[in-house]
Amino acid sequence: MKYDAIVIGAGMSGLAAGIRLAMFDKKVVILEKHSIPGGLNSYYQRKNFDKGGIRQFDVGLHALTNFIKKGEKGKPFSKLLKQLRLSYDDFKLCPQSYSKILFPDYSLSFSNEFELLQNEVMEKFPREKDNFMKLVTRVRDFNELDLTISYSSSREVLREIIQDEVLIEMILCPLLIYGSAWEDDMDFAQFVIMFKSLYFEGFSRPEGGVRTIITLLMEKLKSVGGEIRFKTPVSEIITQDGKAIGVKIGDEEIHAPVILSSIGLPETAKITQALHEKMNPPIGAMTFLESIFVLDKKIPLEKNDSTIIFYNDSSKYTYRPAQNFFDPSSAVICFPDNYEPLVREGEGVVRITYMANYSQWKELPRPQYEEKKAEVAESALHLLKKVITGFDEKVLFKDVFSPTTIERYTWHLDGTVYGSTEKSRDGRTPIQGLFIIGTDQGFLGIVGSLLSGISMANLHGLMGAEA
Repeated sequence: MKYDAIVIGAGMSGLAAGIRLAMFDKKVVILEKHSIPGGLNSYYQRKNFDKGGIRQFDVGLHALTNFIKKGEKGKPFSKLLKQLRLSYDDFKLCPQSYSKILFPDYSLSFSNEFELLQNEVMEKFPREKDNFMKLVTRVRDFNELDLTISYSSSREVLREIIQDEVLIEMILCPLLIYGSAWEDDMDFAQFVIMFKSLYFEGFSRPEGGVRTIITLLMEKLKSVGGEIRFKTPVSEIITQDGKAIGVKIGDEEIHAPVILSSIGLPETAKITQALHEKMNPPIGAMTFLESIFVLDKKIPLEKNDSTIIFYNDSSKYTYRPAQNFFDPSSAVICFPDNYEPLVREGEGVVRITYMANYSQWKELPRPQYEEKKAEVAESALHLLKKVITGFDEKVLFKDVFSPTTIERYTWHLDGTVYGSTEKSRDGRTPIQGLFIIGTDQGFLGIVGSLLSGISMANLHGLMGAEA
């Protein structure tokens, strides 16, 4: 069977690429290993053993970054709306109240108005006032979309500008855990992307969670004539004379002159012999696990009115795989109920994310695996009670998913979440016609992934069509 383009993976970048190509009458097929779309930002369900029925949970989506108000132009989110011909209202965005970075001696709050963070830094780190503004100027003037930029250390750049090590750690904390494939550091171009996404623009959450976005994208894909196949893993990318010509799925071969892979650079090399012979990209070490708690009621705002807490128990932020299964010394604590409008009736939800160690989880036999998950949940609940004074809400339901769960459902080797430390900024690989989209192309978050799929489809898939 012959197509104009094949997209491997139905995550955000894959769906966006498929839509963009189909909009210009390209015959495109998206091949997805899992039974549902979304990739790292999807959803799952669990039986509610206490009350019966089914509970559904988001995976990945704590927050949609790059928030804009309706009508704003020239921002990443507005660009994806224009490129995919989607309506702002269809996303049903609920903005955050505010979030905070919580260290032992300091806390910094930030919201969708950058002035809050700016004022917080001025108040709590007054000696760094001018230096912080120098950093802001550096970020504003930096062209992070330049596909020719080489790697540079964010820590080194920050230390050239800011003197206070604690402030450096606090600035880095949310940016690292929300997007860095590098341990204890990140590429400065990606630092700029994340700084703008989180601090300049901010967080929101679609009403209904990640399913709102997935449903919207799936409906758009269908309307423009794109094809998607689920439970269809690609076993091999076929090459001939240094060029990708198609893929194998089971006993079937599908051919196309353009193949866009969203499964990661190491994962793509693994199923492409000709690419593997030319490069051996490292597998990213950063993986996570998450505890989800359903409470009998929402936590009162007088106890906590923040949307996300980036918690760290020391003045130094350590961003690397846990030494012993999971690392409770830092966490992301998400309160989905605190996105506006603040509806206070009904059950509450809290999600707590720890850094993890993939190899240790992979080696656990099933009984010990379940015991370790219970230990994680107990630790997360203890942290919640530590952070929220007077927490007395009853836990009705809890679940934990681990790095091996991530690997099983997303194709990502070793359960890595932010891909390889080797990125392909222009999407190109040494194999003609084979391109990388998504995390290993270098754009981050849901909005970044969507823009990656769009931009790489424009650059490599439309082949001169008016974009």
